[in-house]
Amino acid sequence: MILFELRCAKDHQFEGWFPSGAAFEAQLTACKLSCPLCGDRQIEKAVMAPRIGKATSPTPATEAAIDARAALRELRKKVEEACDYVGPEFAEEARRIHYGEAPERGIYGEASDEQAQGLVEEGISVARIPWLPRHDS
Repeated sequence: MILFELRCAKDHQFEGWFPSGAAFEAQLTACKLSCPLCGDRQIEKAVMAPRIGKATSPTPATEAAIDARAALRELRKKVEEACDYVGPEFAEEARRIHYGEAPERGIYGEASDEQAQGLVEEGISVARIPWLPRHDS
């Protein structure tokens, strides 16, 4: 629902609630709007101040999302501290480690869906982690 401040040709101001801006325009075009004080059908939007919503208490879903984001940030921090970044060479380096061609260690980097699936099919253990930015904008 959307609230508009309206005015008739006789300068009476009143409020009108509409399902959408398009619904307001449709009713205005069809001359279905009238002033509640004088019945005038020449209606236009009046100047109105924006309504700024008050802060509300977080809902359980909002709190869960905040907690999940915090956990993902902490996970990113731990991965970055404990593992080597190998960038887009992740799939190749994971194979080298798996087949003993490179020293065993934790790594992280980028891999396409197809590359990750190929590693799994070869029996190479990988995990995909949602990688949040370090800071929210």
